[in-house]
Amino acid sequence: MIIEEIKKANIQAMKDKDQKARAIYSVIMNKHLMATVDARTNGKEVDDADMVRIIQKTIKELEEERDNYKKVGNLEEVESIEYQKSLLEKYLPKLLSNEEIKAIIMTLDDKTVPSVMRHFKTNYNGKCDMKAVSDVLKTL
Repeated sequence: MIIEEIKKANIQAMKDKDQKARAIYSVIMNKHLMATVDARTNGKEVDDADMVRIIQKTIKELEEERDNYKKVGNLEEVESIEYQKSLLEKYLPKLLSNEEIKAIIMTLDDKTVPSVMRHFKTNYNGKCDMKAVSDVLKTL
C-alpha cells in the first residue's frame, strides 16, 4: 500500500534529517489517519485509491500555497514547496495524456459532457485529471 511506502520514506527522512520531507510525509500520514477514522465510522477501509485522492488534494493545496508565495516573492518557500510536491508525485499513478483522453472519448457512443465525465470518473478515477478531460472535451 502507498501509506506503507510513505511511512518508510518518513523514517528515512528522519534518519537523513530532511525536515521538508518529514513535514510533507507527516501531513499525508495525518490525512490518512483522519480518512481511516472517517472510513471506519462508515464500515469501510482506506485503500490506495483513497490515498491517491489524498495525495492529489495535497498537491493541489501545495500548488496554491506556491502561487501565493510567488506573488509575494518568497522564492525560498517556492523551492521548498516544489521539492515537497516532487516527493509526493512519486506516489501517484501515471496520468493519461490529452491524446489518450481524446482517443477514449472518440470510442464512446455518447459524447455529451455528463456521460463522458461519468465514464472517466468511474473507469479512470485517479488515472486522469478531470480538468484535462473537460478541456479536451471542449475542444471536440
